Amino acid sequence: MPDRRRKHPYGFLPVLDRHERGGTVQRIQDAIREAIVRLDFQPGEAIDKAALCARFKASRFPVSEALGKLAEEGFINVLPQRGTLVSRIDLADCRQAMFIRRALECEAMRFIAPRISDDLLEALRKNLAAQQRAMATDDRDSFHALDLAFHALLLDVLGYERVVSSVDAARANLDRMRLFMCTPTRQSATYAEHEQILAALSARRPEDAARAMQLHLNAVMTELEDVAEAHPNSVTTGSGAN
Repeated sequence: MPDRRRKHPYGFLPVLDRHERGGTVQRIQDAIREAIVRLDFQPGEAIDKAALCARFKASRFPVSEALGKLAEEGFINVLPQRGTLVSRIDLADCRQAMFIRRALECEAMRFIAPRISDDLLEALRKNLAAQQRAMATDDRDSFHALDLAFHALLLDVLGYERVVSSVDAARANLDRMRLFMCTPTRQSATYAEHEQILAALSARRPEDAARAMQLHLNAVMTELEDVAEAHPNSVTTGSGAN
């Protein structure tokens, strides 16, 4: 991952806009969470609370509150006498998250395929074209964002907020893992798998669309398992079915 630390040790974090709507604690929490998911904060890294206060121009109270909430979400560990550490990625949690995604997103394909609109098909085609451009320029951040957007387009059309929120909640550890594997090889495979999903949806074949989505998510999980073995200091394997 690129080193975003320049003059300030946490220069990758945004400076809070005092005029922006939303509570200070929530905005600090969101900013730190995003940095953890992007791997700007590495798994196992110690977090300097004083440096966070300086970066956000905030007192210790909202920063401590935000860190406490992130600990509840499993992103950090607060250890007595040792300070605050970014949690290692939990592979067992990733397996559960992918189980949830397979159940919801494959079923979503069965629901969407017979009734998919031409507008959604066109939006998906434009997304894939943008994925191609991102691959051509080795723009990994953009490709990752477009990958997420491809799936979001499919889920948002359902109109089921609880389904969307369930998938989003399952995604945090997965996203941290997937940034380890955002290689040209995986990007090319992801693009090809997305093409198969789009082809099945264009043909309005529910079972083919569900199968294409399952094959895509299975392939991602297989590579996540390989990444876990290659990065033992960042990933805890935990337990759970393989």
